[in-house]
Amino acid sequence: MSTGAVTVERRIAARPETVFSFFTDRDKWLSWMGKDGEFSFEPDGPYRTNVTGGNVAEGRFVVVDPPKRLVFTWGWAQGSGMPVPPGSTTVEITLEPVAEGTRLRLVHSGLPTPEACAAHEEGWTHYVQRLAVRAEGGDPGPDSWA
Repeated sequence: MSTGAVTVERRIAARPETVFSFFTDRDKWLSWMGKDGEFSFEPDGPYRTNVTGGNVAEGRFVVVDPPKRLVFTWGWAQGSGMPVPPGSTTVEITLEPVAEGTRLRLVHSGLPTPEACAAHEEGWTHYVQRLAVRAEGGDPGPDSWA
């Protein structure tokens, strides 16, 4: 099995504590990614989120280290058409304070195919953009993918 990975980096004009809160609060999470979901924001805590209507992601939180690092497993319970079963890949988010706010680095590893890498890179780029708008105090509007 391939271990393809994608990396998305973004500077966000907000403190790491603010950005981190959008990964550990259900309503804040759903304000930038997802239509509905259940989350247990603790190590080994499960989550299941309806990302875009028919696409449901599922996994477990592995590391919750505020406000600098979050690791969770990822996969598709339904929809997407990707060969990425629930919990089969890993997403690691690190937040580093910088003069302008926060440098976010997201690494999604364990993706099985180049097509899965390309699709997830496009998806994470889309959602990290929406996250940045929210964390900076803006409203990204309705998700055009939903």
